[in-house]
Amino acid sequence: MSDSFRLMLRALPDFPEDLPGFDRAGAPADPAELFRSWLEDALAAGVRQPHAFSLATADAGGNLSSRMLILKDLDDDGWHFATSRTSRKGSELEANPRAAMNFYWSELGRQIRVAGAVVLLSDAVSARDWEERPGADGSENPQWQVYALQPSEIEFWQADPGRHHIRHRYQL
Repeated sequence: MSDSFRLMLRALPDFPEDLPGFDRAGAPADPAELFRSWLEDALAAGVRQPHAFSLATADAGGNLSSRMLILKDLDDDGWHFATSRTSRKGSELEANPRAAMNFYWSELGRQIRVAGAVVLLSDAVSARDWEERPGADGSENPQWQVYALQPSEIEFWQADPGRHHIRHRYQL
């Protein structure tokens, strides 16, 4: 049974045949600019939830966990996301304020990894985000927290049909 499962997985297509190109030499110096451009490409390609990403965190003992979140903003403070301070994410970030994000757009054969320190944003930013959530009813949630990941590294990855995948890394 294991061989047939392995072979079935091996037969699945990895990427579409018509992938966008990427010239590292033409990449902007600011990784946020390249992210915004790739996000616009994902929207134009009809990628569902292109602002969704996997967030990986670890507790004080180094035990890892990962889950899907939505990017809230990207500015000079960093890459914003939100959760309750009392959630598993919140507890892990309090104990170990580092994380990694991974955006993946299979339709374009692209992914973006972002890793670094995480900081808490202000109570006002968190309250505004809570109020702007779909279904907001005007109630307050003092446990709601917006965080900003402040990258130490960002890697843009473009799949290539010939398996000559392109990586473009920013070390910040």
